[in-house]
Amino acid sequence: MNIGITGANGFIGRRLVELACARGHRVTGFSRDASRQIPGCAETRLFLPNENPDISGCEVLIHLAGENVFGLWTPEKKRRILESRRTGTRRLVDAILSSSTPPRVLVSGSAIGFYGDTGENLTGENSPSGEGFLAETSQIWEQEALRAREKGVRVVLLRTGIVLGKNGGALRVMAPVFRAGLGGKTGSGTQWMSWIHLDDVTALALFAAETGSVDGPLNAVAPEPVRNADFTRSLASALHRPAIFSAPAFFLKSVFGEFSRELLDSKRIIPERALAAGFRHRFPELDVALENLFKSKIKNQKS
Repeated sequence: MNIGITGANGFIGRRLVELACARGHRVTGFSRDASRQIPGCAETRLFLPNENPDISGCEVLIHLAGENVFGLWTPEKKRRILESRRTGTRRLVDAILSSSTPPRVLVSGSAIGFYGDTGENLTGENSPSGEGFLAETSQIWEQEALRAREKGVRVVLLRTGIVLGKNGGALRVMAPVFRAGLGGKTGSGTQWMSWIHLDDVTALALFAAETGSVDGPLNAVAPEPVRNADFTRSLASALHRPAIFSAPAFFLKSVFGEFSRELLDSKRIIPERALAAGFRHRFPELDVALENLFKSKIKNQKS
C-alpha cells in the first residue's frame, strides 16, 4: 500500500515508518519542511496549517501530527495544542473531501484523554467523553477527522495512552529521574495508568489501516492498566534503582498547574475493540515491556 504519514519524523512516526517499510509498504512522509528527507520515506511532502496537503496516490493516511501536550499549559501552549489538532486535521480532511481519488482509510490520532478521569471504572471505546481541556480537545480533534466519512472513507480514531519507548514519550522524562534514584509515585499513587509499548501502538495503527472491519474509536493501550505506584516500582526495578521518593499532588499542581490533572487523574482504559478484532499485543504486561526497552542498555552499562 501507499501510506501517507503526518508526523512521520516524530517519536511514534519514525517507528511507524520503519514498521511500514519492513512490511513492504511505500511511505510518503508529511512535514513542515518538504526538503527534509525523512528516513525510510520514499518522498516528503508539505504539511502546513494554512493549506491543504497533496495526498495524491495515498491509499491510506495515518495522521499523527500535533503539538506535544507535555509541559506547563500556558494559554499559548493550550492554543497550540488545540489548533495543531483542529486545523491540521481539518486541512487533511479538506484534502480528502476535494480529492477525486481519496484514500480508503484515515487513521487519525487521538488520546485517551478523551475519557477524562475514569476513576476505578474499566473504560472501553463505548464510554462517553469526559471533562477537561484534553477531553474537549480530543472531541474537537475527532469531529474534524470524522468528516472524511462524507467521502466514503473509513475513519479510525486511535486513542493513544502513555507510549513507552527508548527515545521519546514519557520515559524520556521519567527514566533520567529514576536512574538518578529520585523516582517515585505521583500523588497518592492509586490512580490508574494506561500505557502501551511503542512497537504495539505502531503495529496497531497498521492493523487498523489493513483491517476493514475496524472503524471508529480504537483504544491504543495495553490490556493491563496499572496503578501509578505499581508503574513506578516496575520502572525503578527495570533500572535497578529504588523508588522511594514521591511527588505530592499539591507540589505537582503548583509546578504544572492545569497539566497536573494529566498526572493525577485516573485513566483505567482497556483496548476492547482491538482485542475483539484480533489484534495481539507483543507486550501486554508492563514488566515485559520495560525489560524489552531497558535490558540492552543495562547490559551495556554492566559490561
